[in-house]
Amino acid sequence: MLLNDLRDYIASLLEPDRFRDYCPNGVQVEGRAEVRRIASGVTASQRLLKAATAWNADAILVHHGYFWLNEHAAITGIKKQRIAHLLQHDVSLLAYHLPLDAHAELGNNAQLGQRLDFMEHGRFGEQDIACYGELVQAQTLAQLTRKIAHSLQRTPLVIGEGDPTIRRIAWCTGAAQSYFEAAIALGVDAFLTGEISEQNVHVAQETGVIFIAAGHHATERYGVQALGAHLAEHFGIEHQFFELENPI
Repeated sequence: MLLNDLRDYIASLLEPDRFRDYCPNGVQVEGRAEVRRIASGVTASQRLLKAATAWNADAILVHHGYFWLNEHAAITGIKKQRIAHLLQHDVSLLAYHLPLDAHAELGNNAQLGQRLDFMEHGRFGEQDIACYGELVQAQTLAQLTRKIAHSLQRTPLVIGEGDPTIRRIAWCTGAAQSYFEAAIALGVDAFLTGEISEQNVHVAQETGVIFIAAGHHATERYGVQALGAHLAEHFGIEHQFFELENPI
């Protein structure tokens, strides 16, 4: 299929123009016109680029791409090396940030909720990206922690006392620790995101609402995989997700 057709189809699916984002969504680096193989990964690191081009990918699909708001515009250092690698191999880079977080079926939050058996009741936070709802079956904090560790293959950092029963939960993948107090206002028992900040510990202790930091990378693996699999099925092209360990 043609790269431009792929770009247009993803735009119709994720509606990136609806979002005020920190980076351009869509084709960030243009490669060859025809796409038969798509590699995907969470972040367009040099490791991912090398793995994808070794697999002979025509395009690379990521959640974290390049050209972030307020970053230096000069193409030097690491940025030069990454972009040079893409241009040398004539491989396209497609990146989708907030649109991929938000999508109701393929998005990071929807996909994480499915894996952890969360039922979504609504959205909140910046541009309604974060989710709130309840567990399909109430669990103790210890049970929920074990389920998260098993599903994400990463032990989460949990801030909270005792082993309370968790019924109501809010979640947002990545670095959404600033949504904690908004989640508390929704009356949840726990809030799950990827990262934690120092002040979140005090808020959790003083409100009794559990804070779960399950890993930025670990919580954001699933949207790009789901999108890549959807594209492969829809267009009859090859897709390979590359999991590159990241402790954050």
